[in-house]
Amino acid sequence: MEAVFAVVALLFVLLMVLGVYATVKVVGAAKRTADRHITQARRTVEDHTLKVKSLVAPGPAAEVARLRLKLRTSMRATQDTLQAAAADDESVKESLALFERLSAHGHELDAELRRLEAEPDRSALAGRLPGLRERTERITQSADSLRWAALDRARRFAEDDLESLSTQIDMEAGALRHWITEEPPVSGQTPSGSGPGSSTAAPWPEAPAQSPTAGQTWPEEPAKAQEPEAGRQRPAIAPSAPRPAYPWEKKRRPESTT
Repeated sequence: MEAVFAVVALLFVLLMVLGVYATVKVVGAAKRTADRHITQARRTVEDHTLKVKSLVAPGPAAEVARLRLKLRTSMRATQDTLQAAAADDESVKESLALFERLSAHGHELDAELRRLEAEPDRSALAGRLPGLRERTERITQSADSLRWAALDRARRFAEDDLESLSTQIDMEAGALRHWITEEPPVSGQTPSGSGPGSSTAAPWPEAPAQSPTAGQTWPEEPAKAQEPEAGRQRPAIAPSAPRPAYPWEKKRRPESTT
């Protein structure tokens, strides 16, 4: 019984540990989701506030709000693009590392612009605007350059993949239609291109037929064999051949002269 109680207690402890671990994981995931939503909500509110200030605030304060909005929009768009591209392309990770260094300068400039929004000395703020505008332009141009390069790279890869896929599909479509052949012309019908008015050229005349012995040269017979000798006449009738003798026949006796 003690062994049974020990096993049950061990199982209970294991279940408790698993329950606590699952609860911690769920709470952590929920917290991260809530933080992400809160951050996005705060960012959205701040962006709308900057838009309103850039339109309503007087003088240099409106320019500061426009610079902050431009900086934040460019940096956020570049960050999202590079992070999405780095998941599929290892080469973009180097660009993402460069963006992290650029992002440090961007956060520093954004913090400085935020402090200057509440600057009561408008004249001093107006004197610093050219330098702030130049820094914002340099950072946003670098961020835009990285973003557009990543977009062009992704688009180029997509076009190459689509071209290769189209070629493979054309080859497969041709293989699927392997039964399609040219149908022989039906008797009585004129094949295409041979009717009246066709532009086909006249056929060349065929070479004359040659005898099997064409091209072979035989030695000529001597003149003596071709013409009979002078003064010799051929007999009108050739002499008949002697009658053959058979062994069963009796020999003929010579005729008596007496």
